[in-house]
Amino acid sequence: MSETQAQRTEHAGTAKATPDWTVTAAADQTRESPEGTLVASEPRTRSLEDIEVGARIDDFDLVMSLGTGAFGKVFLARQRSMQRLVAVKISRDHGNEPQTLAKLDHDYIVRVYDQRILPEQQLRLLYMQYLPGGTLLRVLERARATPEQDRSGRLLLDVVDEVMQDKGELRPTDSSVRDEIAQLSWPETVAWLGRRLAEALDHADRHGVLHRDIKPANILLTAEGIPKLADFNISFAETVAGSSPLAYFGGSLAYMSPEQLAACHRDLPGTAADLDTRSDIFALGVMLWELACGRRPFDDGQISGSSLPTLKGMLDRRAHGVESTVANDLPADCPAALRRVLLTCLAPRPQDRWSSGRELAHQFDLCLDSRARDLVDPPEGSRRLRLRKWAALLIVLGIAVPNGLAAAYNYHHNKMLIISELSPQAGQSFEAIQLAINGIVFPLGTIVLVYLGRRPLFVPRGLRSGKVYDKTTLARARTDTLLLGDRVVIVVFALWVVAGITYPISLQLAAGDVPQRAYVHFVASLVVCGAVAVAYPFFIVAFLSVRYIYPVLIPQEIAGSDDARKLRGLDRRSIRYLAVAASVPLAGVAGVTFLSPDEITMVIVAVRILCVGGILAFVGVYWLFRELEQDLTALGHVVSHERNGQPPGAS
Repeated sequence: MSETQAQRTEHAGTAKATPDWTVTAAADQTRESPEGTLVASEPRTRSLEDIEVGARIDDFDLVMSLGTGAFGKVFLARQRSMQRLVAVKISRDHGNEPQTLAKLDHDYIVRVYDQRILPEQQLRLLYMQYLPGGTLLRVLERARATPEQDRSGRLLLDVVDEVMQDKGELRPTDSSVRDEIAQLSWPETVAWLGRRLAEALDHADRHGVLHRDIKPANILLTAEGIPKLADFNISFAETVAGSSPLAYFGGSLAYMSPEQLAACHRDLPGTAADLDTRSDIFALGVMLWELACGRRPFDDGQISGSSLPTLKGMLDRRAHGVESTVANDLPADCPAALRRVLLTCLAPRPQDRWSSGRELAHQFDLCLDSRARDLVDPPEGSRRLRLRKWAALLIVLGIAVPNGLAAAYNYHHNKMLIISELSPQAGQSFEAIQLAINGIVFPLGTIVLVYLGRRPLFVPRGLRSGKVYDKTTLARARTDTLLLGDRVVIVVFALWVVAGITYPISLQLAAGDVPQRAYVHFVASLVVCGAVAVAYPFFIVAFLSVRYIYPVLIPQEIAGSDDARKLRGLDRRSIRYLAVAASVPLAGVAGVTFLSPDEITMVIVAVRILCVGGILAFVGVYWLFRELEQDLTALGHVVSHERNGQPPGAS
């Protein structure tokens, strides 16, 4: 949308275009609706004002009034020719709303059937899909009157049911959508509604349409509680002939973005041509914040006029975003992710907001996935948030502890079965060799691991300190994070192999006459210790990396990345490592079968500890595996813009 908007701005020129009304307190060519909607002034015809319920106009019998707005009246009507109920909007014959709506065919936008023109009365009849659930305005009014702790998805359904009952409509039964809503908390309900409206804005944006008047009264509800965007009277469609950004420009002041308010102010440089979908996203953010909290994020008081001082005051209040004290008004059970998403919608500068409705819809999907949102935006004060800063230390311990235990087992095994059978001089040589090898191998391994893990370890720390990284650096850091467990395994296992080969050769060169059976013991010990070094560190490192490091590295715009494939790859590899972890006790038992009865008595205690410890460790590893698997699935939805396996836009 930004490209097409830029083209419009270029064609509009640099001079400030002024609508056909002037925003001043005394201006006699503007008027304001009760909700603070600015519209171009045009005297209402008497014929429009006289139309009431019970009348017949053209092909329609007007059954019930559904509302009256700044541009006309809306009735529930029976269309005689088609024998169906429709919503008929009767307005003066101007504007491009029918042509605009004809371009839009979306699940979350009210579907328009056709229009009829009455030239003698200068009226237009726009008949469209009838939605019996009322508007979001009534839901907002109920939310304001309901204590915070009593709000939930049931509130939305109760309001819809009451509206339908007033109209004599029957509540739908066996509705999976209603069942889903009934299980949601109130903040989740707000995110659920927001996700669908963001999809609607994205669809409109991709067809070159700006709404420019997002507010609760313009959101209609189906019998299932599904929201649909309506009333495109002051929208702008760049591909509709005769349409321009300035035609019927206006909107509801309280929901306007700063740039839209500036375009209404004759002394400020902004114009209607400067607006893009991010302006609608701001208005959506105001409306959803109001729905979540019961009040708007900016204290504009009672908007009593459209004077320049009023506009200037509203601009000043929006200049620095939502105040921290106001941000604390969000419900106590509001997820941190939803708080972040709404605050981003309400950023003063368009470039700091979500760039598209699709991106915003994806963020709302994140808010609705409890596991994913707690990974990306841990609750304030939670253990998960506190552990993020300790992730590097925990990873070091996750590598060092299993390998330290494996080294202790290896030392005891070799000492009892090999060194005890050699001369004292050979024993001293072995101790010296072991000390020398460990003095080389451990520092070398540490250097290699720090180098391979430099991005996962240091980039998150830089982000916490306020440092900004480009997308390429973040992408590399995410890749390194997902591969960190594998790289640890490769390095550690390689060092064990080197040590397993070096120990007997060095011992043979130093002491000479090492029996062949000693080599069998070295290999058996290497197999067991290698399994410990491979399986346990992998799961500890992978779990910590995915839960505490990777989410920090996810940028707001990650569409089109290759991360989903890499997450699935890590999931597949973890299954193989789980099999290795299960083999540790079995490897210990298998190793005993190669020992003589006398040798078994020498290492039986160590083998028992290995087997029992291996079983207990496998229980822990299996828990890590399950947690890792679920985290990877949740993060897969985050980076692939899917929720529960459904593509964006699915109901």
